[in-house]
Amino acid sequence: MDIWRKQLEVDAIPSLLAAKSEAIRYFARRDLLGEAVSPVGRLWALPEAERILRRQKADGSWKYPGGKEHVRSREDYNQLETFRLGQLNEMYGLDRSHGAVIAAAEFLLAHQTGEGDIRDIFRMQYVPHYTAGMLELLVKAGYAGEARIEKGFRWLLSIRQDDGGWAFPLRAAGVGYAEAVRRPDPIPPDRSKPFSHLLTGVVLRAFAAHPRRRKSQAAHEAGRLLMFRFFQPDKYIDRRDRSYWGKVSFPFWFTDIVSAPDSLSLLGFAPEDPGIKSALEWMRGRQGRNGHFRLELLKASDPELPLWMALAVCRIFKRFYV
Repeated sequence: MDIWRKQLEVDAIPSLLAAKSEAIRYFARRDLLGEAVSPVGRLWALPEAERILRRQKADGSWKYPGGKEHVRSREDYNQLETFRLGQLNEMYGLDRSHGAVIAAAEFLLAHQTGEGDIRDIFRMQYVPHYTAGMLELLVKAGYAGEARIEKGFRWLLSIRQDDGGWAFPLRAAGVGYAEAVRRPDPIPPDRSKPFSHLLTGVVLRAFAAHPRRRKSQAAHEAGRLLMFRFFQPDKYIDRRDRSYWGKVSFPFWFTDIVSAPDSLSLLGFAPEDPGIKSALEWMRGRQGRNGHFRLELLKASDPELPLWMALAVCRIFKRFYV
């Protein structure tokens, strides 16, 4: 048995291979067992993927249900909903060889400013976490080498806090959402303020996804900052309480105790590093007899979500214990 599987109390492989979802079985064989598998395109025609694809609009976006026009426009809400691209990529392996991905990418990048950020979700305000989230999706979809993506990463580096992490400029300035979206210009970053682990964890996912950027000094410095914030309250009001570390989702959305070690496992950190060690012990201690992990799942309507989370945790252990 592989070394990483011995790090867990229960071998999760049997439950993953018995999953109803063909996609989970596929990724378990490919990513955990290292088996030669058929091209990932076989997953694109699965009914679950096709349901998402059918909802895509002609402009490449997905329609956001509901919303408040005083916060953002319909198109800007749709930009937020176009994070559906993450489901298509993470769960079914779609990349830029699929027309839907190309259309979604162009819709998102149409919101890129001359500075390099992807704007409009909070109207004129800088949103490093959403810019990074979109860059992460696009890198994973095969856009890593594009000039527009490089421009986005340069922008992220340009607004780092002095301590090496990232913060939401409007929060660092003490400005609320309602006031911020009425302003005609973006609130400039106050780099003297402390980093937010919520923001930094999301930004690091983009760096971790990029085969070159993950090796950068900036990513490593920010990763070390994040590692020592595990289970601590954030410096700002969004998801401040330490309990949010244990509230997880897949595909990853917020910074939590699964998504953060996932990034750090790609950035070159070791399982013996103090923060990493505590995170791995936390996950190990929540494994049940069926191989699943007792986690507080967000957006848990998908009955297969516990298995997706088990797959994510196993990937982390495999990277750390190669």
